[in-house]
Amino acid sequence: MAGPFASTADSPPPPSPLTISIFRAVWIASMASNFGGLIQSVGASWLMTTIAHSPTLVALVQSSTTLPIMLLSLWAGAVADNLDRRIVMLCAQGFMLLVSLTLSICAWMGVLTPWLLLTFTFLIGCGTALNGPAWQASVGDMVPRPVLPSAVAYNSMGFNIARSVGPAIGGLIVAAAGPAAAFAVNAVSYLGLIVVLTRWHPVRPPRMLPRETLGTAMAAGVRYVAMSPTIRVVLLRAGLFGIAASAVPALMPLVARDLVTGGPLVYGVLLGAFGLGAVAGALSSGRLRQRFSTETIVRAATLALTIGAIVAGMSHITLVTVAALALAGAGWVLALSTFNVSVQMAAPRWVVARALALYQMAAFGGMAMGAWLFGEVADDHGVRVALIAAGLAQGIGLIVGLRLKLPQADFMNLDPAGQWTVPETAVAVQPSSGPIVISIEYHIDPVDVIEFLAAMNERRRIRIRDGARHWTLLRDLGDPRLWIERYNVPTWLDYIRHQERRTQADAENFERIRALHRGDDKPVIHRMIERQTGSLPWTRAPGAREMADPMTDPTRSS
Repeated sequence: MAGPFASTADSPPPPSPLTISIFRAVWIASMASNFGGLIQSVGASWLMTTIAHSPTLVALVQSSTTLPIMLLSLWAGAVADNLDRRIVMLCAQGFMLLVSLTLSICAWMGVLTPWLLLTFTFLIGCGTALNGPAWQASVGDMVPRPVLPSAVAYNSMGFNIARSVGPAIGGLIVAAAGPAAAFAVNAVSYLGLIVVLTRWHPVRPPRMLPRETLGTAMAAGVRYVAMSPTIRVVLLRAGLFGIAASAVPALMPLVARDLVTGGPLVYGVLLGAFGLGAVAGALSSGRLRQRFSTETIVRAATLALTIGAIVAGMSHITLVTVAALALAGAGWVLALSTFNVSVQMAAPRWVVARALALYQMAAFGGMAMGAWLFGEVADDHGVRVALIAAGLAQGIGLIVGLRLKLPQADFMNLDPAGQWTVPETAVAVQPSSGPIVISIEYHIDPVDVIEFLAAMNERRRIRIRDGARHWTLLRDLGDPRLWIERYNVPTWLDYIRHQERRTQADAENFERIRALHRGDDKPVIHRMIERQTGSLPWTRAPGAREMADPMTDPTRSS
């Protein structure tokens, strides 16, 4: 399904996503919410340094926020693909508003313990996990596909504009009024986005098929990603990047306190430097994408973060640390925004939220693991050693990139193929009827067998990716020119879903196979329903015992 803003030859895409009113409104409101979130993060991290002296507990503030993204993102992605994404975002924002208000009240009352604080940050992370796939997938509903990379970069830039100023403001608020005030400001920051989302009423194409159950939808998302080489590579690289990259923001409170011996204001300045670097990285991403490949951009970003982490670990001078963290911030946002764009460009609209959710699970799961890991290293060997080790660990991602390069997905046309209609059947079927078995007969000349097998190998991946089960390719022993493709799906409805998931990018494979077919007509397709004779009901007619037709017997449900 193409987005409602899909561009055509007669209506070129706008030069900037900010010229689209709904994207601009949501972007501004999201940036305000990000300000609040970062102010809350400063308050939580600094509060933890005052109520706990363990570097591990300080680092766990970062883990408690990112861990829910790893645990809940797939479920949240299935929800976002099956329900109204606007409503999903409203529910997430309302939940985080209530949690933030409760956290603020508990902080004012002075009842927060380290583990209670981690519980609240974990719950806020749960809201973020629910909101993330719906928000990121909604970008494709707001802007045309050619503008999508710029919109993703603007999202990263908006977050990092907030990161560049929000932490400093958070440091001032914490220094002047305490962490409870920071938590209250965060609660208020959700209101703007709630108002914008309430007023947005997107025009959506009618849903032609019933929604999948959440379990089925989650399995379909995992299957699609597992059978998509482009997305698999992105997820692996994002996870490796996240493990080492997480040490910089997770240990930054300790950098401020122990390495440059500052207070909450200095901590805010360091976070601000990281955010300013990220803004610079986001602003340059468009030009870099025009000149360099995806792999080159990620390699440069990884190198920047590596240098920034090592220099920040070795420095005792605030200005040097500020410069190092700005460089690390530029690398951080360039890599993550590039991963995000790669996933969005490689996933069609019906599964994009689940693909983004799995990307978030990989990236933020790596961050949660890395924050804990390098927190333990800091606990045992000090902050300096932990940051240097994290910088060196980025080299693993660079080495993997030599073998598994990030592919370019910008050219892929993932709009629905739109060439298939539901066939008429001589035997009555219901949506729940099944299992459905499909066989397709091809006549292939012996000289074309090698090319045919190569094409069918790709066909197998496409079929399984879109929901087919037990795919096999058979060759007739009596007629060596006859090949039969066979697979099944659980129900007739699943067969319809399977066919409608085919994209324009898949057309080349289907046309290649059809061109190799040498029969007098198109390949013959048999659509069959599987039946077990031993389980069929029997009816007794006068003088005879006969079997009831399982497709027409009103006493039997499919």
